[in-house]
Amino acid sequence: MIALAASSSSTSAFDQPGTLGFLVVFGMAIVLYFVFRSMSRHLRKVNEAARAEAARADAEASGTDVHPAGNGAPPGT
Repeated sequence: MIALAASSSSTSAFDQPGTLGFLVVFGMAIVLYFVFRSMSRHLRKVNEAARAEAARADAEASGTDVHPAGNGAPPGT
């Protein structure tokens, strides 16, 4: 019985991955490249915002006035 299942061959194109499987995996790799690139960009923005917020909180705790850009200049100069 096992020999019959192993020896049966099918002519269907979907029995083996072949070119279609490669194209699907390759397409997913391209999509994931752009998703990870976008995620990296967004995480950098979040990290910069967190650092600016931490610097602002430290400045408020110490009683100094710090410009949001972080250079210590008062706004408008």
